[in-house]
Amino acid sequence: MGRHKQPEIRDRILDACVDHALAHGLPDRLEPFAAASGTSTRMLIYHFGTRDALLRKTLGRARRRQRDFFGELVSPRPDEPYLSTLRRAWQVMTGPVGLPYLSMFGRLRENAEQQLWPGFRREATTDWLQPFEDGMRSIGRPELGTLVLAVVRGLVMDIEATGDVSRADQAFDDFLTALASVTTRQSHVVPAEPTADTPTTRASTKPSV
Repeated sequence: MGRHKQPEIRDRILDACVDHALAHGLPDRLEPFAAASGTSTRMLIYHFGTRDALLRKTLGRARRRQRDFFGELVSPRPDEPYLSTLRRAWQVMTGPVGLPYLSMFGRLRENAEQQLWPGFRREATTDWLQPFEDGMRSIGRPELGTLVLAVVRGLVMDIEATGDVSRADQAFDDFLTALASVTTRQSHVVPAEPTADTPTTRASTKPSV
């Protein structure tokens, strides 16, 4: 009688693979995933079938984590002006916690790894449009969600190309100032408070979008 696959073990392995991929990138071989998940390459094949299937599952779960995490960051809060929410979200998304996601999916978008997820470039745009539209709706301008998304993506690509985080931060602050002048309900942007993810002085880091 054959063994039955155990979903909880498969989920634990997949979470460990996601953690490893976010920290180190997608591996060329299965051995790093096996070591990270405390199992063997044979068991990885048993649970996921092929290396590419495991990589696709890893990307899919990482993307769900990112959508949940970033989606919460850009959601309107009743006790905070929305443009202040955007400023705080930008600092976290381009800080130590958010950068691994930008790096992973930037590589997926730009190089041959996209064969693991056909159509990712389009999805990477459309799946963020609604959260930004919902946020901008809270200040009466949902149609500006596309503009916010374009600026965020463009500045992240700028950081990738130049590593100049400080200049990108200043550009985003300037954008928020300009945005406040065109929204129907003026939003006072509160200066960001330094946190573990938003240090006062941010090192220049070069992420991939």
